[in-house]
Amino acid sequence: MSDAASPAPVISVGAYLAHRLVQLGAPHVFGLPGDFNLSLLDEMLTVPGIVWVGTTNELNAAYAADAYARTVRAPAALVTTYGVGELSAINGVAGSFAEDVPVVQVTGMPSAAQREGAALLHHSLVDGDFDHFVRAYREVVGASAVLREEDATLAIDRTLRAALESSKPVYLGIPSDVAVVQVSSAALATPLKASASDPAALAGFREALAQTLDGAEQVTVLAGTQVHRRRAEDRLVDVANRSGVRVATLAGAKAMLPEDHPASIGTYMGAMTTNPAVRAAVDSATPLVLAGTVFSDVLTGLFSHRFDVASAIELSISHARVGRAFFDGVHLGDGLAALDEVLAASERAAVSPVQALPAPRRTPAGDDDPLTQEELWAAFQEWLPGGVITIADAGTALYGALSLRMPEGTDLLVQPIWSSIGFTLPATLGTCLAAPDRPSILLVGDGAAQLTATEVATIWQRGLAPMIVLIDNAGYTIERVIQSPRAVYQDVTAWDWTALPAALAPGVDVLTASASTPSELRSALADAGEALGKRPVLLRVVTGPDDEPPLLTALGESVKASLAG
Repeated sequence: MSDAASPAPVISVGAYLAHRLVQLGAPHVFGLPGDFNLSLLDEMLTVPGIVWVGTTNELNAAYAADAYARTVRAPAALVTTYGVGELSAINGVAGSFAEDVPVVQVTGMPSAAQREGAALLHHSLVDGDFDHFVRAYREVVGASAVLREEDATLAIDRTLRAALESSKPVYLGIPSDVAVVQVSSAALATPLKASASDPAALAGFREALAQTLDGAEQVTVLAGTQVHRRRAEDRLVDVANRSGVRVATLAGAKAMLPEDHPASIGTYMGAMTTNPAVRAAVDSATPLVLAGTVFSDVLTGLFSHRFDVASAIELSISHARVGRAFFDGVHLGDGLAALDEVLAASERAAVSPVQALPAPRRTPAGDDDPLTQEELWAAFQEWLPGGVITIADAGTALYGALSLRMPEGTDLLVQPIWSSIGFTLPATLGTCLAAPDRPSILLVGDGAAQLTATEVATIWQRGLAPMIVLIDNAGYTIERVIQSPRAVYQDVTAWDWTALPAALAPGVDVLTASASTPSELRSALADAGEALGKRPVLLRVVTGPDDEPPLLTALGESVKASLAG
């Protein structure tokens, strides 16, 4: 068997794909076996470096691949079988599209002969049309291909390159007989990489940028998650280091610029911005640079932003804009580098930082009082170490986490655009495998966790050691805040959460604890700190079903106001 760097001259299509994934830096492949993908999996697993990660269902595989791709910043693959498997995963892949994550959905399909003969097969709609689900996936991916024997490697490379270029998910349908076809490995000698920015467009953008910023006493940058997706954080920091620059981030990009950086002014969420001075600084900024931003409802406080997007300077994944002048082919990292060059060419006075809000006055609860959301997030803030990956599920966990000040080197992984509850538990599998040297800490509500809880079996039985903080508040508190808090559909069944290790990972040493008072929480966090990164932790914290973080209260008020208006 040849090694991954020097494959044999002729290899199978499945092995070719696997070599490409290893080259791209994403060797873990998530998914489930099915009769239409078994030959494909057998071929992929002949490649040294490829690691199969079997999950408990295909949706969880898609969620895990998403978080893995975010963490390694490379296209990450999941493999499903035709029909029943790929349709189970499509929700997760759609979330990757919404959040600019390059997941590679690989479907093992019926053979080319069966497709051409319109065979009435299981897992199909028994109408002889095998492209129903290919067409469905075209709605949620940036590129797709169903491989043919004659040009399989070209199609693989074209599709993977599209994932690199666009930071969007892609779809590869591989018929079972095509998976084993022998092809030349010669193209593997040239690693895939994204193309460079168009030189003429970049020069034009730089010139327009210089004209627009000429004479500006200060420059305000609002940064979003696309900066992270394009590995451009260092270039954002370079811009932030220039005099006269201040930087705010959207909620999903909260920890992208160190929060103690002198140019960092905080998180912007329109009317939900916790510091009015930050909101005023962004809404009144002239000029305003939008770097890798997407303006969805949650990120803008239900579209309550007051700045004019059309008149701003925009840096996106593959284009830039200065007012109405559009420059296609300018990649985000190069756009930030051009901004840095223009700022370096002229001196500006240092701007006064936006005044931070004083810490809210809080009357500590008694040690044995019932635990509140206020006490939970205050204690977690005090305890939270640096250098970890913190993952927060949509709902109470998200809005509590957004209120935290992240220590240096701590990432915050959230899904504010797609907001699919349950995403983060399988996502924690992805972060643990992608960054084994950094502890992962999951914050998740009971309702969200029930959707995907089976994946803790995979996490624990693979020897991974995340810390899971399970907020047990007897239902869907985020929905209670918005409407009909007493409705029966807001409730979830009660689980014995600390019994999960015995049921799902017998023999695995999981540290479990339950906290329903401030003193119990502090004690449990102290024990968790000792175990962090060495031993899995499951900490159940109990809060009231109507208790919510202040930011979630603000969201509920905004939603109610919009419905009333």
